[in-house]
Amino acid sequence: MPLQRIVRVTLEHSSSAVCVAGVETIVDIYGSVPDGTTSFEVCSSPGVDVYISPNMDTARQRAGRKRWLFDMGLEIIVVMNSPSKDLNDSQVRISYHSESKDAALAYGVLYLTCVDISLDTDADCDGKVERSYSSKNNWIWGPKGQGAVLLVNCDRDDPDGTKRDNSDQRVGSLEDLKDMSLMILRTYGPSALFDDYKLVLHISSSDVEKARVFHACACEDACPNYKHVLGQDKVSYVVERFHGDEETFYVEGLRFPDAGFSGLISFHVTLLDDSNQDFPESPIFTDTVVFRVAPWIMTPSTLPPLEVYVCRVRNNTYFVDAVAALARKAGCKLTICPQIENRNDRWIQDEMELGYVQAPHKTFPVVFDSPRNGELQDFPYKRLLGPDFGYVTREPRNKLVSGLDSFGNLEVSPPVVAKGKEYPLGRILIGGNLPGSSGRRVTQVVRDFLYAQKVQPPIELFVDWLSVGHVDEFLSFVPAPDKKGFRLLLASPSACFKLFQEKQKWGHGRALMFEGVIGNRNVKTISINQILSNENLISFNKFVQSCIDWNREVLKRELGLAERDIIDVPQLFQSEKRKAVAFFPDLVNMVVLGKYLGIPKPFGPIINGRCCLEQKVRTLLEPLGLNCTFIDDFTSYHVLHGEVHCGTNVRRKPFSFKWWNMIP
Repeated sequence: MPLQRIVRVTLEHSSSAVCVAGVETIVDIYGSVPDGTTSFEVCSSPGVDVYISPNMDTARQRAGRKRWLFDMGLEIIVVMNSPSKDLNDSQVRISYHSESKDAALAYGVLYLTCVDISLDTDADCDGKVERSYSSKNNWIWGPKGQGAVLLVNCDRDDPDGTKRDNSDQRVGSLEDLKDMSLMILRTYGPSALFDDYKLVLHISSSDVEKARVFHACACEDACPNYKHVLGQDKVSYVVERFHGDEETFYVEGLRFPDAGFSGLISFHVTLLDDSNQDFPESPIFTDTVVFRVAPWIMTPSTLPPLEVYVCRVRNNTYFVDAVAALARKAGCKLTICPQIENRNDRWIQDEMELGYVQAPHKTFPVVFDSPRNGELQDFPYKRLLGPDFGYVTREPRNKLVSGLDSFGNLEVSPPVVAKGKEYPLGRILIGGNLPGSSGRRVTQVVRDFLYAQKVQPPIELFVDWLSVGHVDEFLSFVPAPDKKGFRLLLASPSACFKLFQEKQKWGHGRALMFEGVIGNRNVKTISINQILSNENLISFNKFVQSCIDWNREVLKRELGLAERDIIDVPQLFQSEKRKAVAFFPDLVNMVVLGKYLGIPKPFGPIINGRCCLEQKVRTLLEPLGLNCTFIDDFTSYHVLHGEVHCGTNVRRKPFSFKWWNMIP
């Protein structure tokens, strides 16, 4: 409810006032009262509703044609609901009476001009900017919520441009305009009113660096006709009425939610009385709308794939060919980053994370560029940023990053329900140290950014026991055809030892690992018997299992998982400088393309002509309707402490669920 305005009536001369449709105006009749006044009457023009409010404990009443006892506690409230056709075309007349005379002692006349003012957005997220009569200055989450959505205009619609669209103060193209949110100012009333009154669009100084507004000045089929009016160095704008009753504005976001910025941005329009040149302008009415900047949203591996990315380097031709074949099976587009661009940096998963932003009128992918800044650092900006493909990054001020700041250490779960709370967009998973310890942790600016998005509240897992230190070294998610919709895969030394003990029991203890490894003469075969008699390996993997089990309990609690939702995938690790690295190609470090899985070829013991590790994985996953393809990444990735997932990246279809319908 807008603040009530007070206007005063005098006996010396008639008064005039501007009121806003639907907004209560209090008429003060006590400024000059004839002596002997004991009662008063109020009459008004058609279309002017007058109410008498005796006190806070008594409901207001229509004034009607009756006399009211004169009481200084009474309030006279005037409401008009339709705009005037002409200046001062309505009135309220007050007649003052005494007990001794029938005729009125005096009259006070208030002439009224009604103007209808509304600043409107797509507050119900249906893709239309409709007139809103409800409170617009609050943003409410949920399916019955309210508030408009603003996209950070972080793509580059000009194919010849070099910067993101929101990096300058102009509309670069009509495609650029489609990424912005509409805001419409509606003003209905006599045009002559605006000779003495003006409308000012304004934004707070705290929000001015977070959004930019353009005014559609003339016909809307050419970019020069959009005037930059708010944002950055502009906090207010006296609205030029190019189109009379309705003026159209386009709003673009400049910043994502982050530390110190909730994502909420308010815009205001104020009607100012500028009729007296001897006095400052005075405010008559303010209308406010609020936008929430759309969060950057991650996509879990269970969503349908759209495009697969891989780097071609000097020794991975077979790997690239295998990924290409898998992409064809899954019906995905394949993008290969050539060696001249990647400069032999193959870790495309670590360089970037692919997500999206969404408003009711537009959805487009946005790449989050990691602060690792390897030889691939130019790829996200130079190759991915483009029409309807946005870009965001976060760089620590001191430029100091660790291996945990690579985005193999950034994953997201499928939708879950945990402890009675729904997470329809899943939860982000990042790796760090144990609570209270002083180990490695994701840099603060990245953590601040992830937490500020709100729709996928992060879970911090324990990864400091790993040499590389990424969550994708011990977990992944695959789709499942049941109500749960997915399974969590966890690397399991216990499951691996159990499998090898079974094979040993059945007389296969001499079966060798690493037979058939191509292109690496330093790899020595090792038998099941040798593995099961290696006390150091067994002891170290007990430690690894305890670390994974700690994460297992966190994941069960925070994702609402039961044991039946988890699949233990056999895997062993070995110690390198007191940290863990995969002993054989890390089976959970896979690329998931719908039902097609690209899994590191483990080169496990061959029993009855088949790799027992591959056979075990097939037994675990194929009943879910999944198709397992084992890709040889041994020489080109595994010996460098990475696997298939580390060497690929996937752009996926956005969630069907709209983020504004959730309750964080």
